[in-house]
Amino acid sequence: MAKGGSKSAAKAKRDAANKLLADNRMARHQYEILETLETGVELLGTEVKSIRAGQVNLRDGFCLIRNGEMQLHNVHISPHSHAGRYFNHDPLRVRKLLAHRREIDKLRGALDQKGLTLIPLNVHLKGSWIKVTIGLGKGRKLHDKRQEERRKQDVKETRAAIARL
Repeated sequence: MAKGGSKSAAKAKRDAANKLLADNRMARHQYEILETLETGVELLGTEVKSIRAGQVNLRDGFCLIRNGEMQLHNVHISPHSHAGRYFNHDPLRVRKLLAHRREIDKLRGALDQKGLTLIPLNVHLKGSWIKVTIGLGKGRKLHDKRQEERRKQDVKETRAAIARL
């Protein structure tokens, strides 16, 4: 009995250490994600507190590679509620993403292709670190979006039919 309890406690602890803080669901609709990469992000103290409270919006965010560094643009992290104006951060400031040089060079080569872009997909905890998953995506046209919706609907109906049997 003690073993079963410790396994569930360990699983709960592991799940708490790998918690999803924000998700950009619209990105998977707007773009076909070809590749993903988990990166660190350079944050200020009040930004960390706001992200842990779930006050981050990835919807309009995008990434650029400038001067050999990956940067996160247009991601809104709300100011921390218990800090004064002087000690708080700018909600839309450009943040540096932390990745290995080889990974950045590989993404730069892929971005040189026409129509590819880097999009933040989610922000999550990994242990005590805040990580950002970025995706290399190709923009979808309207007919591609409709086709994907039809495919998802077909899969959903198939599962429902199998469940009824």
